[in-house]
Amino acid sequence: MHNIPILYEDNHLLVAVKPPNVLSQGDRTGDRDMLTILKEYIKVTYNKPGNVFLGLVHRLDRPVGGVMVFAKTSKAAARLSEQIRQNQFGKRYLAVVWGHPERLNGSLRDHLKKDRKSNMVKVTHSQDPGAKEAWLDYEVIDMGKEWSLLRVYLHTGRAHQIRVQLSAAGYPIVGDQRYGLKGQPPIQIGLWAESLSFTHPTKKEVLEFGAPPPQKKPWDAFILV
Repeated sequence: MHNIPILYEDNHLLVAVKPPNVLSQGDRTGDRDMLTILKEYIKVTYNKPGNVFLGLVHRLDRPVGGVMVFAKTSKAAARLSEQIRQNQFGKRYLAVVWGHPERLNGSLRDHLKKDRKSNMVKVTHSQDPGAKEAWLDYEVIDMGKEWSLLRVYLHTGRAHQIRVQLSAAGYPIVGDQRYGLKGQPPIQIGLWAESLSFTHPTKKEVLEFGAPPPQKKPWDAFILV
């Protein structure tokens, strides 16, 4: 049927763990995607006829795995989307990067601009038309011989934000074929959506969900706490 771990489900929400290299939603490749897989799950589990509503309120890049929330009603979709717009979603990631940051914690604030033709994002200046502010905090959790493990707190949700900002800061993500070091061996990208927190769209209580990354390269180089 499907092998997507489901962390939470009620009449309004579905929280699941996206495996690496699965699309968040369908694209021109026609490859399997989270939205389609979970719609099928709802249809079969609850024996629902016709089209199933499931709202995509945020995305993870295709190579990145981790926690995602979907809306099962249009009201929930609207309220969750508004929380994201207001920066009221708590998004925490783990990142394995090349090198050792000089500071054990810090903030990165940049302006990012997306080139739609190449689907690449770059750091630019604030006056550049179309540039959007990007802000994250990070802390170093562990250091290995060549790599460091960071916990990243995302305050804005720009396309490819963590990948671009860490690369621009001199700490490209291990296994990132787009913004990482050229010529590195093809391993799973060292970026994982570790946890999400948000306010339930109807109950108004704060919910938090988390999931650890798979214990394989590059994650098995570190002890996760």
